[in-house]
Amino acid sequence: MSVPEIFVARSRYWLTKEYPIKLRHCVNALPRSAIWARPNQGSNSIGNLLVHLTGNVSEWILGGIGGRSISRYRAGEFAQTDGADGPKLLDNLEAVLHEADGVLAGLTETDLARSIVIQDRDTTVMAAVYHVVEHFSMHTGQTKPRTSRPARTAPFCTDEGNSDRRSRLR
Repeated sequence: MSVPEIFVARSRYWLTKEYPIKLRHCVNALPRSAIWARPNQGSNSIGNLLVHLTGNVSEWILGGIGGRSISRYRAGEFAQTDGADGPKLLDNLEAVLHEADGVLAGLTETDLARSIVIQDRDTTVMAAVYHVVEHFSMHTGQTKPRTSRPARTAPFCTDEGNSDRRSRLR
């Protein structure tokens, strides 16, 4: 595999396997009331984070990279104080991630170098994918402290989809 192929393959893995598995562990450990609860006025709820991740992946990958017309109200993702339950929010997110995976699967080395504009920012396809993966990682990590399930039963810092260490490093 070439470096660009590895980059795309690992990005697809993190977005369709590792992070959704971790989010589901966390969300399933919480009562419905905790999904939209904010730890304080300056923080977002897990519900806000799931809606926001759905919007981010839609705008950056489906729209910015995939060329679809995406209508997004980013501020509303954070203003929302109630909505769907955790499993439904995860289902919505995973549906968008499935679509995004189709976009990522078709990327070539030439595509990765292509210039695009997202949120009035000049970037490249590769930088946009990198942004989405790191952004997803950050918000996935924000869910863990709010999980009531003990760490030993909600694996968080493991590579969920690969038990073979060598395959994780590829």
